[in-house]
Amino acid sequence: MTTSFTSALKRGRAFLTPTNSSTTIPRLDDGAAKAPEGALFPKVDPAVDGEDCDHDCESCSIRYPAKFKIDEDDKLYGNVNAWATHMLVATGKTDWVRDVSDEKGSVMEAIRDCGLKPSNGKLMLSASNMPLPQEHHFPSDPTTILLLPSFTIIENVSPDTVPTLIEDHISSAPTSTTPFPSTIPTSLAPDIAGLSLNPSLATQSNGSPPRPISSSPSPLATRPCPHRYLILLCSQNTRDARCGQSAPLLRREFERHLRPLGLYRDLQDERPGGVGIYFISHVGGHKYSANVLIYRRGEVGVVEGNGIDDGDGDPKSTGVGHLGVDEGDGKVESSQVDASNGLIRGTGGKASGHGKGKESVGMGEGSQCIWLARVRPEDCEGIVKHTILKGKVVKPERQLRGGFDRQKGLVSW
Repeated sequence: MTTSFTSALKRGRAFLTPTNSSTTIPRLDDGAAKAPEGALFPKVDPAVDGEDCDHDCESCSIRYPAKFKIDEDDKLYGNVNAWATHMLVATGKTDWVRDVSDEKGSVMEAIRDCGLKPSNGKLMLSASNMPLPQEHHFPSDPTTILLLPSFTIIENVSPDTVPTLIEDHISSAPTSTTPFPSTIPTSLAPDIAGLSLNPSLATQSNGSPPRPISSSPSPLATRPCPHRYLILLCSQNTRDARCGQSAPLLRREFERHLRPLGLYRDLQDERPGGVGIYFISHVGGHKYSANVLIYRRGEVGVVEGNGIDDGDGDPKSTGVGHLGVDEGDGKVESSQVDASNGLIRGTGGKASGHGKGKESVGMGEGSQCIWLARVRPEDCEGIVKHTILKGKVVKPERQLRGGFDRQKGLVSW
């Protein structure tokens, strides 16, 4: 009797307690919703993720310098400014002038001074240690950029082509608040091949249908980023020595945990899937070093057909979600995910609005960015196991600054 009464009481309490569901959170003007603390990303649960899921790594031997001191008192969540797109510029360096837009003759300077702003929202600009093209000798020579969350690499970008870059690529790219497209018919995705949708085939940032590929010549060449996940580490020593000290140490520790899983990718490794680790310039909040931004791709279903409903009045959901995400039951369907190459095997069936046919699944656009701070080397194991692979946060109260989730339609700002 007592057990039954207790269970009924728990069910009643759960029913009456407000939830943090995105359906109950007021929407912003762009359709996204500002998530209250605790609603954006799930926290690890020892009952589901293992008793040691929130423990520091015991085998970590890397330590920060003895005088490495940071702010431990400020509340972090929501302590980031909104951004729509994020552009990483290849410089081949790990440190830069204090304001990277002051790099004379560079793409970064041209972005600041060209007089054009992306029409789809604020652009976050970061210099990065991505390798330069072999023919690059001067700041004004063409370089490569990585555009997020579309996970698109754009090559041959020079200061002269920045207006074209902004108008034709950035302004039409998906943003942090663009609804995430979960499926696409094969007639629109002939080149998926386990990597990524052609950016021009994705839903535009205004929600309109995919735009056709332009036949006009352009000096800019685009291709999908091969990585399934990205770890971005602020390494700018000229802004704060703690960033210059922490970034290389964290990279070593992340590499130690990623290699046994077959997930580590160095700067020259373009095998599909895996985790790319890049150093980037100042992102704000260096007093909370180390700042770590984790971009996670969503999975996208490709269904045989022409994108027209079969008309039987019984469409089926694909159940497509984040790549390798734990949907709350503690299980990541490893049988469906090949961690080394990012391929996800389809199960057949039909998808809503896309007709009948076999479904295959590959890496889509970026669906999440999880921005952490106060990260130490002993945190890296948990971040790999739970944040990168499952989309969960180990120490949200101490480390989560914010981010976005396009599938939930939630942001932290």
